[in-house]
Amino acid sequence: MSPKTTRAPWINWALFFGTVIVVFLLGLLASSIVERRAESEYVYKPRVELSEYEPRNDLWGENFPREYQSYLQTADTGFRSEFNGSAPSDALAEHPNMVVLWAGYAFSKDYMAPRGHFYAITDIRNTLRTGAPKGPDDGPQPNTCWTCKSPDVPRLLEQMGPAEFYKGKWAAKGHEVVNYIGCADCHDPKTMDLRITRPALVEAFKAMGKDISKASHQEMRSLVCAQCHVEYYFDKKNPAAPEVPYLTFPWKFGMTADSSLKYYETYGFTDFTHAVSKAPILKAQHPDYEVFMTGIHAQRGVACADCHMPYVREGGQKFTSHRITSPLSNISGTCQVSHRESEEALRNNVYERQRKVMELRNRAETALVRAHVEARAAWEAGATEEEMKNSLQHIRHAQWYWDYAVAGHGNAFHSPVEVSRLLGLSVSEANEARLLIARTLASHGKNEAVPLPDISTKEKAQAFIGLDMAALRAEKSEFIRTVLPEWDRKASEREAGYKIQKEKP
Repeated sequence: MSPKTTRAPWINWALFFGTVIVVFLLGLLASSIVERRAESEYVYKPRVELSEYEPRNDLWGENFPREYQSYLQTADTGFRSEFNGSAPSDALAEHPNMVVLWAGYAFSKDYMAPRGHFYAITDIRNTLRTGAPKGPDDGPQPNTCWTCKSPDVPRLLEQMGPAEFYKGKWAAKGHEVVNYIGCADCHDPKTMDLRITRPALVEAFKAMGKDISKASHQEMRSLVCAQCHVEYYFDKKNPAAPEVPYLTFPWKFGMTADSSLKYYETYGFTDFTHAVSKAPILKAQHPDYEVFMTGIHAQRGVACADCHMPYVREGGQKFTSHRITSPLSNISGTCQVSHRESEEALRNNVYERQRKVMELRNRAETALVRAHVEARAAWEAGATEEEMKNSLQHIRHAQWYWDYAVAGHGNAFHSPVEVSRLLGLSVSEANEARLLIARTLASHGKNEAVPLPDISTKEKAQAFIGLDMAALRAEKSEFIRTVLPEWDRKASEREAGYKIQKEKP
């Protein structure tokens, strides 16, 4: 018979209190789960019914307050990195060479670094590039320029169709396109699924033999950005819409700078004739998506939203921050999600790449400016079109590679290897143009070096290419004072007539 075992009293008390603590903690956990579930149901319970293409962001905010409140933070322009940011920045003042490179094109008048989606309507209205139209049929820009500026555009595209929307002048739709970039640009109002609202992207995929409807959710988290952050041109030879500036992405042969150049050469397209050199110039827009796709992050499956719209938590909710901004403004929530280095190390990694690219950029711009000025000297010396043909073609290619490399937002970090390659090609093409021009000058008895004008400031560069900036600014100020209030009045009347969404019980 085994001896009877006894347990010390303190052990029983320890078991008792341990059980009480475990039960208490389990109760807290259950309560938290119930509370978070209730919070989730409350937050995401739709309060208003949204029409298929509702352009007013504040109404979407009734149903998705956290996302909307984070989006409103894009109005903050306080962030500035070493080379960019959301703060207002005059790119022409920082890089006066660009004034000469774009001589004969609207960008030589005014080019402010983009402040963000919140200011899309304000900035396109105020920039000198859109001129000072006095009526709906007045120039200089086509209506197509509105395409990426507002959720009013999907509404109008649905009502009118792409060809009809693209038709006409920019001023004709000024009272229709008034809501800044927002929810309806990227989301289905019923399911909140990401969707493509600009037909140009769908058409570009089709031209490459691809079906965009088969894109994964992760791919869509970049493709909604690719609706606008891409290279494009206005095609007036589209058989479905002759003479209409039809928005087109030059992707038929692929999405690289080289394939786009091949496309433009094949179709004989030129954006403008350079006012100094007479070269047929291609103006790259902002090929952010294409350049990003050549970089290491895209190759590892990272999407635009992963870094520019990271996930955040608030209470029991995990949601995508819609404060679309530079990842450098929130390194702990972006870069450090995947990388374990310090914030300082990660920031310096970015700057190191950008500084090296900037060095190449400056060399390319200097060589290009010299090529344009020397080409003008050759024309003045009596050069013929046949003598200048090859030189101008090299200038065209040099400027295309330079512009493609620098026009994108963040290209120097998205794909520093590819951007460095493009800038290297630009320098090479520009130097080849200069060599040919030197031979042409020599054949006309001009052997001395062509002097460069003083273009050390934006103002001096604009004077060199013949711009009357005082007159341009005066015309724009009058437009802002007299025309914009009328646009806003008409827009208010139209929006007041919208069907009022009923609040759900």
